[in-house]
This record gives sequence, structure tokens and C-alpha cells, in this order.
Amino acid sequence: MKIALLPARGGSKRIPRKNIREFGGKPMIAWPIEAARASGLFDHVIVSTDDAEIADVARAAGAEVPFMRPDNLADDFSPTRVVINHAIRAMEEIHGRPVEMACCIYATAAFVRAEDLRAAHATLTERDDTRFVFAAATFAHPAQRAMVETGRGGVEMLFPEHAKTRSQDLAETFHDAGMFYWGRRDAFLDEHPMFGPQSRPHIMPRARTQDIDTPEDWDFAEALFRLL
Repeated sequence: MKIALLPARGGSKRIPRKNIREFGGKPMIAWPIEAARASGLFDHVIVSTDDAEIADVARAAGAEVPFMRPDNLADDFSPTRVVINHAIRAMEEIHGRPVEMACCIYATAAFVRAEDLRAAHATLTERDDTRFVFAAATFAHPAQRAMVETGRGGVEMLFPEHAKTRSQDLAETFHDAGMFYWGRRDAFLDEHPMFGPQSRPHIMPRARTQDIDTPEDWDFAEALFRLL
């Protein structure tokens, strides 16, 4: 079976209750749940949470909450991979059959669309040696031209060898968009690195890859959402 997993713990600090706060007229978590369901890819769209209110909102949005996440996997330091692996094993125990593939979708990925999930799934399945496909976005400016402050009142380039390289001669660079991660069961459970030789990016439009970590991020994301 294939599962979509949305981790949604109740203890968000910087934006309290952000997983179920209203965004664009719906609870935030409803948007990625709807995208996952609309994709037609999943046998189960589940939410892993330690919070009863989040569980109720998730069910109302069309997701399953087949188990409550243990408290030891719901603190500020619980890695996402541990939560994913717990969900895979729990679903296999509940349903008595193996999980073939899983897609972890963050509960604040309001900009994800069904077609993004379908395209990334196609990338994952077109080659047997691909373990993961993750949402990514390109940098607007060549990362090879990045600078940092020295702490002595000046700046220096991270890659001084590219100080005079023309922008068009630099390789395009991208970063993890923090939206979703498709992967094969054993790649998750065997702790293979998410970003490695057998991982491939699904490049998202930069206009739909807004992080939502602070109140300012939230306000900007709402304005962007209205425009889109």
C-alpha cells in the first residue's frame, strides 16, 4: 500500500496551533490533506499527532488518524524520520500488509497541489534505484556567489574561486523546499540519507515554496496565497 503521512504535533511554539489555524478560509492542515486525496495515489492519507483537537480537525478534512503519536515522538527534538518510520510500522501492523511507498507531507504545505505529488511519484517510480524524491526550489541568485560577514567588519565570499565567474556559467542550485518527501519503504526504515546519490529533486515554482515558521512568514504566505 501507499500512504501519505502528515506529521502534526500540537506543541508549535513560534506560531501556536499553526497546523489547524485558519489559512485561506480553512484549517491549515486541510490544504495538504485535500491535495493528497485529490492525487489519487494513496490507499490511506493519515495524520500522526499527539493532539486530540488536531486529530478531530484532520478527520473532518478527510484524513485518517489511526493511532495517536506517543509523547516521546512529539517533543521539539523528535526527528521527522523517526515519526515517519513509526507511522510506517504502525500502518503495517494495523492493516497486516506492507507499505510500499510513503510520502511525508508537512501539515503547513498549503501550496502543495495534487499534480506536484503525482509528478514526484512518477519520478520516484521511473527508476528502480531511486530511493527518495523531495520538493525543491531553485535559488533566485547563484549560491556560488554567497557571502558571509567575517565578524571583523567585513564580508567574504563562501566560494572565492567564483568571484569572477559569469552567472550563466554557474550550475543552477536548489534547496529543500520543506514540503514533501516521497520514499520507498526500505529507504525510510533503513535510514538512508534523504539527500544523496539515489535521491532526486522535484523542482517547485519558487512562488509556491514559502516557509511558514514565524508570524511574518504566515502573513506573507496568506498574501501570496490570495494572489495565487
